[in-house]
Amino acid sequence: MSLLTIVFLVLGLVLLVLGADWLVRGASGLAVKCGISSLVIGLTVVAYGTSAPELAVSVSSAYKNQADLALGNVVGSNIFNVLVILGLCAVVVPLIVHKQLVKFDLWVMIGSSILIYLICLDGKISFLDGIVLFSLAIFYTIFSVLKSRKETKLAAANEEEQAPQSPWFVNVGWIAIGLVALIFGSKWLVDGAVEIARFVGVDELIIGLTIVAAGTSLPEVATSIVAAFKGERDIAVGNVIGSNIFNILTVLGVSSIVSPNGISVSLAAMNFDIPIMIAVAAVCLPVFFATYEIGRLVGSLFFFSYVIYVVYLIMGAKENPMLSTLHGVIIYALIPLAVLGLLILTAKGVRRMRNDKLANEQNDLMTPEESGS
Repeated sequence: MSLLTIVFLVLGLVLLVLGADWLVRGASGLAVKCGISSLVIGLTVVAYGTSAPELAVSVSSAYKNQADLALGNVVGSNIFNVLVILGLCAVVVPLIVHKQLVKFDLWVMIGSSILIYLICLDGKISFLDGIVLFSLAIFYTIFSVLKSRKETKLAAANEEEQAPQSPWFVNVGWIAIGLVALIFGSKWLVDGAVEIARFVGVDELIIGLTIVAAGTSLPEVATSIVAAFKGERDIAVGNVIGSNIFNILTVLGVSSIVSPNGISVSLAAMNFDIPIMIAVAAVCLPVFFATYEIGRLVGSLFFFSYVIYVVYLIMGAKENPMLSTLHGVIIYALIPLAVLGLLILTAKGVRRMRNDKLANEQNDLMTPEESGS
């Protein structure tokens, strides 16, 4: 492995991050001109823009017939997005979860995760599977925009009053520059990651699940942290959920379409990594539902879970003798504790929902004089 490989790997990551930022800047400007609300921008334009590195890397890998890297990048990014991005952001400042996310978009993320597992049961994501996934991505995007059209018009009017808009050709220019940076960045990152994987002797799936996944998720990290600091904490969560949906439906969909032989799915991914992705998505439901907030304690547990996941991957790749011990701790201690915590959060959410329902019923029974007093 040469020094030039490392240089190009670093330059690839830098270009991916900058390219995604430029792409989001231009796309967000055009979205505002089209009258899309801030929440929808977070779920679609911003989420899709920050997921552009995953799209570039996975499509490039699939085209080169490096299926493990293409699939591993998506699965690893989705796990990283929830556990690390939401975890770190919640540690910095507790995150507010918009009710719309819990009622609709979160279910789409969970359903997409389960769908990709079912598609992979035959050991391959075929060209036809890719068409189905990409069609669902288009339907989800259109449905999300139309569903919130009334709120969109009001939010767009407010944004026009608060901040001047850039000319359309400036936004198109940012999009073009961002796409060029993403193309070159993805090529250098994939080439560098594959060479490092071969040099170290680690399977390409592991590299895709960790180094490449974390690197291509940096735009989501930056966007969510900035949104949290600016007080737009629901956008920080929406960015992660939207990115995960985009990764599954669009990134894997397009990757399997351009791949010469489709995307083959390894037994390791089917038996471990994809189920972990589903579990991480499902865990969000009781956590979000309990209080519509992600607190610092939950954020710390999310991040700690990712550390354990990475350690487990590395120990498994190196056939470390302590792997069986760690496996026992996870199965017999950590998972039961996690299930207990999720049950408590679910009960808390149900109790809160009942209290809200009773409060609404009491308000409905009150006379206008009583409600005004």
